[in-house]
Amino acid sequence: MYAATWDEPWQETVIKESGSFVLARVTTFDPKKGAIINVLRTLAGAPLAGPVEVSGFYSLHLCNEAGEEAGFRFEGIDSCYVFLQKTAAGYAIATPTSGFAAIKHSKVAATYRHSYHQALVPQSVYEPTMTAIFQHYHGQPYDADYINKFVSSTLALAPARRNSAEQATFFLQHVALETTYHLGLTTYCTAILPFLRDTTNFHAQVSATRALAATATPEAKQQLIKVLTRKSDRDFVKVQAVWTLAAYHPTELKHELAKIAKGASAQSNGFGGNDMDPRSCTQIPTVKEALDALVAQL
Repeated sequence: MYAATWDEPWQETVIKESGSFVLARVTTFDPKKGAIINVLRTLAGAPLAGPVEVSGFYSLHLCNEAGEEAGFRFEGIDSCYVFLQKTAAGYAIATPTSGFAAIKHSKVAATYRHSYHQALVPQSVYEPTMTAIFQHYHGQPYDADYINKFVSSTLALAPARRNSAEQATFFLQHVALETTYHLGLTTYCTAILPFLRDTTNFHAQVSATRALAATATPEAKQQLIKVLTRKSDRDFVKVQAVWTLAAYHPTELKHELAKIAKGASAQSNGFGGNDMDPRSCTQIPTVKEALDALVAQL
């Protein structure tokens, strides 16, 4: 097991707890001390310019106390987008593995959901969508015309696969679905459902369950119930479905959900990956735990 492990925050936490969203170039870097970045442009939040010292973490919740190995990871990065929080010592990013998105060949290694699940997208898409998400979470207006055109045109396409031929569309659809979730958009239920029903497309399904969070229609509820009762859906997807249903507070479904909970999976759940990954203690409940918690709230 890696010496230092932490519970990695979801992207909404990273954004909400930051004060500035910037494009920067990494000028100096030390794994233990941090980095000096040269802010090229502030996209949203408190304006910054010129050299900025990044020397801490604002959302680092260690699972053990071997904090000396929870260092900075800017190696090999020239330019990146960064979510910064001002501190007494300078500025902080969320964790060693979140709060920044590296740029390579005009593509951004972008986090819209969680750093375990990244998408490689053009800067021309990343900037306006992530800026809108930041502005929304900070109570500011955003470019709704761009967002609606992007989401509607991208979700109008058939669900793409994560293969070489369809990968670009696959990532754009990830962005569109996750942007719908973050902005609480309510007019895309019909467009989202094909992604929810595609049981062979894990990432699209996860994003689709999240994208329905603001759409508490009878149809959305029944489609999420189907996710919970289908054997083909993975436990991770089912937990996301439970969390979306929890956002609805569906008291009328309490009896049905309690019945589903009795036979729900109690197998361990999570992001998977390498046990040596420092984010390995990031917790995801079992399907049964998630359902029991929801039923108890209703």
